[in-house]
Amino acid sequence: MRIHHCYVCSSPVYPGHGIMFVRNDSKCFRFCRSKCHKSFKLKRNPRKMKWTKAFRKARGKEMTVDSTLDFEKRRNRPVKYDRGLVGTTVRAMKRVEEVKQKRAKKFYENRMKAGKAMEKIRSRKEIVESINLIAPAASKERESLNKNVLEKSRAKLERAQKEKMER
Repeated sequence: MRIHHCYVCSSPVYPGHGIMFVRNDSKCFRFCRSKCHKSFKLKRNPRKMKWTKAFRKARGKEMTVDSTLDFEKRRNRPVKYDRGLVGTTVRAMKRVEEVKQKRAKKFYENRMKAGKAMEKIRSRKEIVESINLIAPAASKERESLNKNVLEKSRAKLERAQKEKMER
């Protein structure tokens, strides 16, 4: 039993599910749902459709270079059944999945760091701009402080201008 991947969106296609299109040259294309099949027939590029895995990888939103991704590669070598080998393989698969999830989480956190800093800056700017909505008393204080600062600066400018005229 093999779990194939959708040609368009790269999601898993389980046995007995999805659609398979076989071209005249015997190349098989598997699709998980009709949405993917229609997109293929309309000759759409998966790297330009935002909901596909190819788009996410192309835009740096998903891991592309990682040793855990090599385990999913397809191998066309038939292996003789061995119960011990199957058991170790299943345990290894679980461990690989744990490592993969941990690395994906770290990748996501690193990607979101810049967004958090920008969000902080935006929220501080918004608070400064709309302080009167949050705390009316604080905005009145700030206005009075701003008026005092403006009056002092105007007075300094006037003094400087008078000194220039006197010279």
